Amino acid sequence: MNKTLTVGIVQQHAWPDKARSLAASEAAIRNLAQQGAELVVLQELHATHYFCQYEDPALFDLAEPLDGPTGEHLAHLARTLDIVLVGSIFERRAAGLYHNTAVVYDRSEGRVGHYRKMHIPDDPGFYEKFYFTPGDHDPARTSGFSPIDTSVGRLGVLVCWDQWYPEAARLMALAGAEILLYPTAIGWDPNDDGAEQARQKDAWTLIQRAHGVANGVPVLVANRVGFEADLSNVGSGIQFWGGSFACGPQGELLVHGSEDAENLLVTLDMTRGENTRRIWPYLRDRRVEAYADLTRRYRD
Repeated sequence: MNKTLTVGIVQQHAWPDKARSLAASEAAIRNLAQQGAELVVLQELHATHYFCQYEDPALFDLAEPLDGPTGEHLAHLARTLDIVLVGSIFERRAAGLYHNTAVVYDRSEGRVGHYRKMHIPDDPGFYEKFYFTPGDHDPARTSGFSPIDTSVGRLGVLVCWDQWYPEAARLMALAGAEILLYPTAIGWDPNDDGAEQARQKDAWTLIQRAHGVANGVPVLVANRVGFEADLSNVGSGIQFWGGSFACGPQGELLVHGSEDAENLLVTLDMTRGENTRRIWPYLRDRRVEAYADLTRRYRD
């Protein structure tokens, strides 16, 4: 792996119109590539609005196969710009079987792997269980918690709600992930007061920085921005808070986005993970023989 890696993070608005959303993604990707980004990360479901605010079977028409039009467009950009690109697709795997899928394209190699979101929320405004099937737990495939090998390193790609689970980050690290990446769509309920909104955003940033600390790897997070209405006119909509960031293997913030659309660029020192793990060897000191109860739902 290179000793340094220049990465770009896209924080954008998105709309029901796929062409408009993808045009915004493409402009940002090209801008970051021109600035020297070798790896570019897009947010969760960047090709459409966040449609999971309500349940409507007609919205399954937004889904595409992995190599559908959105995938082909992203593969073309990765190839043309000579970058590694992490995108997001509402995947139609089969009739009645859909996933929230992060897809990785490696320069001229095309699609080199994918990750199907494993933890699926079902909360007011985030009715994802209606739309998405959890990813398969199959270490032999590029799904479950398996990193994806690319020309810039081994990427531990996870998606949004996965970011709250230390187990997911740890399993990626145990499989050799050199960077953790979280395409995300998270925001505030406009009815929450400012203090509650601040607590939520701080917790979100803190948990992901902690994954970097606990595993001795850098972390990249891409979140969307802007207010998106509940098109069913039942809910209050979501104000996506942005705040995309990159942190190092001690959780140190290297770049941190605002609440507006922007492109973030940072160069990672990829030797720091190795050096940090030598000083704080958490993987060495794990008591794996004592952790069997972690596979239980709860210790009654």
